[in-house]
Amino acid sequence: MSINFTINGREVIGKKGESILEVARREGIYIPTMCYLAKTTPNASCRMCVVEVKDMDGFILSCNTPPTKGVSITTNSDDLFHERQNIMKLYNVNHPLQCGVCDKSGECDLQNKTLEFQVAQQDFATKEQKRKPKKWGVLSYDPYLCIMCEKCTAVCNQVVGSEALYIKPGGYKSEIDNHFTKCIQCGECISVCPVGAMVSSDFKYTANAWELKKIPSACAHCSSVCALEYEVKEVSIGSTFKDKEIYRVTNEADHDSLCGAGRFGYDYENRVTCKDKEAFAKAIGAFESAKSIHFTSMISNEEAYVLQGLKEKHGYKLINAEAKAYQNFMKAYTSVSGCTLYSATLDTIRNCDYAITLGSAVSQDNPMIRFALAQAVNNNRAYVSVMHPLEDDMIRNIVSQYVKYEVGSEEGVLALLCENFIADEHRKTFSKFLDSLDEGYICGETSVGEEEFETLNRYKNRKKAPVLILGADLFTHPEAENIARMAGLLDRYSDFDIMIIPSNSNTLGVSLICDLDDEMTAPSLGYNAPANFVLSALGDGDLDMPAMNQQEGTLTSIDKEVVPLNAGLPYHGYELSDIANVLGLTCKHLIDFTCKLPTAKGYSSVAFDDLDNCYLNDGTQVRGYKLDNPKLKASESPSEIADIREFNGSVIYNCNPISQFNRFTDKAHQIIDKAILIGSQQFADAAKIKSGEQVTFSVDGQTITRKFKLSSKLKGTVALNPDFDMFEKSAAYRYTQVKIERV
Repeated sequence: MSINFTINGREVIGKKGESILEVARREGIYIPTMCYLAKTTPNASCRMCVVEVKDMDGFILSCNTPPTKGVSITTNSDDLFHERQNIMKLYNVNHPLQCGVCDKSGECDLQNKTLEFQVAQQDFATKEQKRKPKKWGVLSYDPYLCIMCEKCTAVCNQVVGSEALYIKPGGYKSEIDNHFTKCIQCGECISVCPVGAMVSSDFKYTANAWELKKIPSACAHCSSVCALEYEVKEVSIGSTFKDKEIYRVTNEADHDSLCGAGRFGYDYENRVTCKDKEAFAKAIGAFESAKSIHFTSMISNEEAYVLQGLKEKHGYKLINAEAKAYQNFMKAYTSVSGCTLYSATLDTIRNCDYAITLGSAVSQDNPMIRFALAQAVNNNRAYVSVMHPLEDDMIRNIVSQYVKYEVGSEEGVLALLCENFIADEHRKTFSKFLDSLDEGYICGETSVGEEEFETLNRYKNRKKAPVLILGADLFTHPEAENIARMAGLLDRYSDFDIMIIPSNSNTLGVSLICDLDDEMTAPSLGYNAPANFVLSALGDGDLDMPAMNQQEGTLTSIDKEVVPLNAGLPYHGYELSDIANVLGLTCKHLIDFTCKLPTAKGYSSVAFDDLDNCYLNDGTQVRGYKLDNPKLKASESPSEIADIREFNGSVIYNCNPISQFNRFTDKAHQIIDKAILIGSQQFADAAKIKSGEQVTFSVDGQTITRKFKLSSKLKGTVALNPDFDMFEKSAAYRYTQVKIERV
């Protein structure tokens, strides 16, 4: 429904649900704010956004007032100026004059609006209260600088879903406090703070905003590939790198978010000062004799294109087990859904009113999905059901229903979702599969009762925008192919949108661009992966390569978008383009291949320099382009499910701590989580081990040594084992029955 009205005499059109402020911003009309944050509900605490309405006494708040047909709005007048000036005087009461050293100086909303509304002197003061500055890990809070705009608490509660930050009331003594056990150290509160109250502990007092150069890029740690800006400064002459350093990462906080890895895991560059000609010659020799190239998915689309080109030209096998598992899963999914790509995006999740997650440790696997679910709960009152053998204590407050199933029984659980949610008019087509389901057997083996599905059905009947989110537990499952067919069935023949989470930063891109092989043939060459000769961005191989924060190129995101990646720091060594030129793939830079990415797989012939990377007035992000999702012939049907295997004894689950994704995040100095095995008292008793002991066990043929730590939050005999310190993500099922031994 459209609403015609005027702002400052200009005719504008509002949409149903929009506020006056949202319409004004979309139309490029300025209304000042201090507390407003586009990605949260308005808290109306600052009152800076007041406007005048013709034939109405007083002012109204534009942030939470919808327009009515024919209304005439004025956003700027003498009366409004004086009102806003008085508000700024209140904000400036006893505010410390620390602008010379405050981290926000030069980009501070309080500074800007104090000047804008000409507060040249302060006419009154109040007795100052004693308040202690606080440090909460990566966050530092100075209550003297705080203006109580409530942005930090709003984003923590409504976007992150942690409910860690809250207002400690006390009149003029009111301040922000932190339930620290709930804090996930994402830094969202830092990004939205309009003053210098909430800042990065590491960045504090190290640089002024005007000394830093902003370089727009993308986070390369997970498949969300969030937009960010590297803030870079020239370092001193005495620096060993003698170039630049990334001092911090920021983002467009009004509309977008970053997790802790994106915000604090930026310093993983490979500091190479010159080209090692001898090592390069050996690398070319290794390529000439190699039969396989082993690589991870933390590479750009252009690097993947080069590897595929080398395979076609020289016959190498391309080995990436994790991306191959995803590729196989999507192929089976397509055979039933008729679509090359899954249907959902992060926006689909944000706008949903009903969500089921299956086979994913959501908080750790992809924090942006967790954020999107939190927004769906707060904005749409979404019903969220998390189906997983382990409860995630970090998202308890946004979960409506936990469905705990037995390890290994994901195929059975998804089969029951098909039984419950396939539309009636299509059931006859797949009657052979649906009739083969023994619900009593599946419920017994999965430990998921009929009453839990009845609850899912009851709440689903009231909802209009359901989404099903599927994680890596499914495409590494022994029955992954049949699980994928069932996912395709639900995508095509139910009203669910389906999200299939890519397990690494560019798993989706690699799976689309590369023809991957199953088995490695020696001699092998590794690209950030173990092999006979290794090219490494970690500085521990036979030839150095640039890290992702030193490269130009593109990544394929979870939203099925091709987004640009810019270099935050220089790199002075050899790159893959140098090797490509020697081996017959001519280019000046890797980005020469951006426009050559395979159109048959949904990519467009767009040059790197022509990729958009901006925001529109209404906050819409315009970034790269969306992949095409061509329709294909759907010819397959799910098969009868396999017998459900039991997992007895000690079981470990490959699951990383929040903010740790890979060996690159482990290199970042602000991300401090260590690779330890975490389990319950029940697990410790069954394995006959104690907290603090060193233990060994075998996963996917590899012997692993870990320190064991007891956790009161975990229950049962499944322990959490991180894999961020491994060379690559395993393609094996994430749960492994193990024999634990003391070192």
